[in-house]
Amino acid sequence: MIKPAIPDNEAQRLQSLYSLNILDTPAEERYDRITRIACRLFDVPTALVSFLDEDRQWYKSKFGTDEQESPRATSFCGHALLGDGLFQVTDTWKDQRFVDNPTVTGDPHIRFYAGFPLRNIDGHKLGTLCIFDSTPRTLTDDEVALFHDLKLMVEHEIATVQLAVLDELTNIPNRRGFITLAQNCLNFCARQDLPATLAFFDLNKFKPINDKFGHKEGDLALKRFAKLMLHAFRDADVCGRLGGDEFAVLLSGVELKDASRVLERFKADVKDYNQIAQRGYDIEFCEGVITKKRVQNVTIDMLLKKADDLMYEMKHQGGIAR
Repeated sequence: MIKPAIPDNEAQRLQSLYSLNILDTPAEERYDRITRIACRLFDVPTALVSFLDEDRQWYKSKFGTDEQESPRATSFCGHALLGDGLFQVTDTWKDQRFVDNPTVTGDPHIRFYAGFPLRNIDGHKLGTLCIFDSTPRTLTDDEVALFHDLKLMVEHEIATVQLAVLDELTNIPNRRGFITLAQNCLNFCARQDLPATLAFFDLNKFKPINDKFGHKEGDLALKRFAKLMLHAFRDADVCGRLGGDEFAVLLSGVELKDASRVLERFKADVKDYNQIAQRGYDIEFCEGVITKKRVQNVTIDMLLKKADDLMYEMKHQGGIAR
């Protein structure tokens, strides 16, 4: 058996998955309908909508099995996730990657597998829509086209979930999405005994931008600020717009000394943008920064409140609140 490789962007892929807050949620008819249709269309006993977590394959929808999850190391879907199109194994007994896989040699005795990767609207692959059978077979071109249509239906349902946690204007997580994703990262830091730093940003003099230049220009300032955040901070950091002119970022595994250097670089990026853009106003902000060397029993809500309080204490001092 050959274990599926780990994608190069695994950390970002998992962040995208966790931002949906979909793992370990109850079954939903909108997904179950698709797996039922898949089994009927292709005359197979089992169909799954599965998501690939760090160490497991978890089934959001399952038809033909009572299992709720399985090890990622033995999953076919882990292999399917590495490609962009249909991943099809016509006969596992003739494929060295799977011939001695426990799901082939034992229940459910998989001989045929087909799966399409499922993408989030940010492009990251989250899991698969898959079907399998205990007898060998090959999908026809027409069947592949139908299967692809079902895959698009699942992605549409995923997108409706993602849009609920994504800020439509800036295209970064909204408050709900930030809290969900940042809490997952905080939990990871707790398990690994890593520090974490949260910075809370509030734009200064934002109302005059709207009043003088109009709301369209105000929206542009918010979008530019979000873009500058994404450029300055690491892919592993969690950025979000909490509402209005308030933003936050969680830096995992980073203490205050290193966070301060990153924030100074971010300030320099904003200053450079102001000098180049020459929009008739400057994007300015104040920040509150809180660091915890140990985050066991610490919630993201606790960090947000503390950083928010610190930010307002320093609002008129122009410094970093600690």
